[in-house]
Amino acid sequence: MIENSRQFYEEKVAPMIHEKFGAYESRIAVGLVGEGSDCFGYDDDISRDHDFGTGVCLWITDEDIELFGKELGEAYNALVDEKERSYLTARLRERRGVMSIHFFYSNILQIDCDTKGCTMSVKQWLKLDHACLATAVNGEVFRDDLGAFTAFRKLLLDYYPERVWRIRIAEKMHEYSAALQVNYARCMTRKDTVSAQICKVRGMEAAMELFFLLKRTYPPYYKWTFRALREIDEKGEFTARIQALADEKCNLEAWEDTKYNPNRLNLKDHIVCLAEDIGYDLAELLKNEGFTNRMNPYLESDVRRVLEPIEKSR
Repeated sequence: MIENSRQFYEEKVAPMIHEKFGAYESRIAVGLVGEGSDCFGYDDDISRDHDFGTGVCLWITDEDIELFGKELGEAYNALVDEKERSYLTARLRERRGVMSIHFFYSNILQIDCDTKGCTMSVKQWLKLDHACLATAVNGEVFRDDLGAFTAFRKLLLDYYPERVWRIRIAEKMHEYSAALQVNYARCMTRKDTVSAQICKVRGMEAAMELFFLLKRTYPPYYKWTFRALREIDEKGEFTARIQALADEKCNLEAWEDTKYNPNRLNLKDHIVCLAEDIGYDLAELLKNEGFTNRMNPYLESDVRRVLEPIEKSR
C-alpha cells in the first residue's frame, strides 16, 4: 500500500500542489505515516475489511494551517473523491489528508508535543507507549523540504534517552520474571490453568518488548508485534522460542505431586524450560549491551544493576 500511496502522490497530489499551491510547495511535507497496517507495510487481503484505501498525509505548520490549510484540504479531498477505487472510509479519511505537524504527533502520542523546539522531557518520554512511538515513526516520508516534520521524527527515531531506556528495560525484566518465572509456577501448583495462561501471555509480551528495547526499536501494536519481531531477529532463534512457548499448552500432569518451591524449577513442564531458555537469550543481550556482566536467566536479579547508574546520578 505504501507504493500505491507513493504513486498516488507522484501522479496526482504532487501535480495538484505544484499547480494550485506552488508558492507553498516547499512548505508541504507529504508521506504515509501513522495509524493503520498499511503504514507498517503489513496490509494484506484480511486488512481490507476495515480502514483500507489509498491516500497520503500532508503535514504543514500551525501557521500554514491558518494560511492555506482549508484550501489545501479541499483540493486534496477532491482528488481522493475522483480517484477510482480509493475505498477510503470515513475513519481513514481522518488519518490521511491535511493536518498540522503538531496535531499529527500530539494525537498519536497523546501528549502536547513541542514540534517546533523538537524536545521532550523525561516525564513525557515515560508517559509514552511503545506502540504509539512505533506508529509515529513508521511508513515513509515522500517529501519534506522544510524539514519540520522530519526533525521531530528524527527525535523519536533516535530512541529513548538513556535514563528512560534503562527504566523501560528494568520494567520489562521485572514483568517477565514476575509473570513467567514466578507466578506461572504458583498458578500451576494451584492447578489454576486460566491464570497460568495469563502469566504465559504476559511473559511473552514482556519478553518480546524487552527484545525490541535491547535492539533500540519500537514494537508496534500488539497484533503486529510478533511479525515485527521476526524482522529484527536476525538469527531467528529467539522468535522460534517465542513461537514454541505460544504453542505449548499448560500441562497439569507435570505438576502432579509437586509442591511449590521458589528455589527449584519444575523442568517436567516444557513451559518452564522454554521460559528459562528465553531468559538466557535476554540475559545474553543484556550482557552484550553492557547492562550486566553475567548470564543469569532470572532477570529480576539484575533489575537493580540496570537501574544503578540512574540512582547514582540523582
